[in-house]
Parts: sequence; structure tokens; C-alpha cells
Amino acid sequence: MDNYIARQPIVGRNGNVVAYELLYYQDNSAAYNAHDANTAQAIIQFFNQLDESSFLDSKEAFLTFTPNLLMQNIPRVFDCHKLVIQIEDNILVHPVARMMLQRYKKQGYRLALVGFQFNSRYMDILPMVDILRINFDHITQEQLDTLRSVAAEFHLKLAAYHVDTLEARELAEKCEFDYIQGKAVAEIARSRAQKTSQHLKTNFFRLMAAITREEPDLNEIAQIISTDVTLTFSLLKMVNSSYFSMPNRVKDIKQALTVLGLGQLRQWIYLLSFGGEDNLTDELIKVSFQRAVFCQNLSQSVPNFPLAFSEAYMLGMFSVLDQLLDVPMEDALASLPISDELKNGLIHQEGDCGAMYLLAAAYEQGEWHKVNKYAEQLQIPLNIIAQQYLEAVSYVNVTWNNLMEPFENGSI
Repeated sequence: MDNYIARQPIVGRNGNVVAYELLYYQDNSAAYNAHDANTAQAIIQFFNQLDESSFLDSKEAFLTFTPNLLMQNIPRVFDCHKLVIQIEDNILVHPVARMMLQRYKKQGYRLALVGFQFNSRYMDILPMVDILRINFDHITQEQLDTLRSVAAEFHLKLAAYHVDTLEARELAEKCEFDYIQGKAVAEIARSRAQKTSQHLKTNFFRLMAAITREEPDLNEIAQIISTDVTLTFSLLKMVNSSYFSMPNRVKDIKQALTVLGLGQLRQWIYLLSFGGEDNLTDELIKVSFQRAVFCQNLSQSVPNFPLAFSEAYMLGMFSVLDQLLDVPMEDALASLPISDELKNGLIHQEGDCGAMYLLAAAYEQGEWHKVNKYAEQLQIPLNIIAQQYLEAVSYVNVTWNNLMEPFENGSI
């Protein structure tokens, strides 16, 4: 039985990522099937095997529940303070499910209502609801004003989803929504990423290209770092932090590289170069790092994949480069010494490289029909894709949290 799960970031009023919506899919039918009790049991088993804290990075989870999911006690898998139970119309017409909601509410769980309408079913349940979820796809100002009035009358928080354009994002921010979710979240990160250091456009990506070669040249890497004060500072600060517990301070770049090792350098210097300035930019970097690990591991399951193991890492890592630099992908990649297959995959989405990139992006968005399409093209078993995604998310969260500790507790 093939189970997919993906997460989409939700930002709060301060622009920080405060929660993730969990998107779940099983086999070739949506998991939110109110008539399929087997689906509920499958989700229980799935989440019992999932390291929730690692996958969610200690943030809240928004998850849609049907009557069967509620009656199978799936919400109990989560800490009541970390879960928002999303409910749709199929709950409102199910008397037993409504009783279950009352029970979960008394246990401390919060409820988010999706698809509000002005009829008795919706109005009757509003006193139990904490959050009103509003679809921003083609919403009118009149509809928005009405829904905001309802939220104010019942003291509800507002969550906007399908915020997929710059205009929609600006509208949600103007209306002071408590939660914002959608493709435009990446646009927020892109606009803020323009404030990052100039080395992003020069030495940093030269460094990443040098690190990810099949046989990295330590002298070349040291030379690149030595010409950039920000990279040098980041490297020495990390190596001299409490995490590494060095008996003497490391002041030499080559010595620092020896302590760190090329494997950790490839992953951690990328994060260090962006981290600590802005949480939304951090989230975009996490996506980049996660895709790098995801694509690299998946590439081993593709027959005759055209990229080397290290290049598959760059395929995922550089997939957000256009957003970080706020330039077209072709311009972002122009000065990098990478293969034509890699460039064409990212710029034109061609061949197996393009399919790998599109598969990773589709999985993150919960576009399961596209996941199936590209998995078939690449000949990757679906169960491998699901497992590698979970492992990539967990690995990035652990690495990121270990990395941020030196910034908080250490100094050079």
C-alpha cells in the first residue's frame, strides 16, 4: 500500500513559518474519503511510524479529518497543543462526527472550518470553531468583507489558503490574516532574500560547485572561502562553536575544513550562508536543502540517470536559485560550471533531470497526479518516493537545528 505525505508551510502575522498543513494521499484515491474506513486505519499506522516532532520541526500541524478519521481517533496521535483539526461539509452532516468534534474540543484540540457558507449547519458549529479557513482563489472583496465580519462576531482567527499570487498575498497581509498559505509564501521569501549578502551571487555558488564535484579540491575550496569575509566568518564560527568542542581555537581555513569534513561542509556551509537573517528565507533554504537530499537519494533508483550522485544533489539545491537571486533561472545558472543536462533540467524541465525536478516540486505541493506521472517516467517505485521524502525532511530538520545552535550559543 503506497502512502504519500507532504507538508506545506503556513506563515503567521510576523512572517515566520508557524505551522504546516499535512497533505496525505493513499494509492490512487484521496485519503479524505468519508466512506473508506480502511483509509483511516492506514493513516493511523502511518502516523504511528512517523517521527512527528522531526517531520513538523516542532511546529503546529493543520490536518483535514473526515468522519472515519475522527472516529478512528487519529487526532490522538498528535499533541492537542500542536494540532489544528480541519473540518469540511462531510463532518457537518454526520451527527456522530459532530459529537466526536465536541469531545476533541474538550480535550484541547482546535478546530478550523473550511468552506464556510451561510446556512444552519455552518452557523450552528461556529461556537466550536477557532479558525476560519478562507480560499483566496478568485475571492471577491465583498465575499472577503462578509467572512471577516463573521470571524469578528465569533472571535475567530482567519487563515488564508491558495494564496498563490502577489496580489493575493498583499490582500491577506492588508486584512491582517493570522495564517497565510500558498505558493506566494515563496514569493515572500524571495523578496526578503534580496537583503542577503552579495556573496550569494559570486563566491558562494562557486564554492558549492567546487564542493559538489566528484573529487573536490581542498585548495580550491580554501581559496574561494578565503576571498569572502562572510563565508570565512561563517566557517570559523561554526567550527569553533560548542557543537565541535575543539580544545583550541581554529583560525586557519584549511584546518577548519579538515575538522568539518567535505561531507558536512557541502551541506552546512550552504545553510550557514543564508541562515539566521529571516525565518521565511530560512524556510526557502530548507526547501532547497531538502530537495537536494531528496533528488540525490531518488537518483539512485532511476535507471541510467544522466547525472552523477553529486550533480543530483545540485539539481535539488539549485532549484530555488532563481527565487533567491530574483533573476530568471537561466541567468542564475549562467556562471556556474555545471553540466548541460543539469541546466536544461532546471531551465527547460527537459529529460529525466527535468522530471526529477518537477517530481520534487509536485510532491511538496501535494499534486499527486503529477507525482504519479513523473514517477512513471523515471521508473521510481512510489513507496521509495514516499520514504525518501520523509527521510529528507527529517534529515534537514535535524541538521538545521544542530546548525542553528552555534549561532545561538557559540562564538568565534
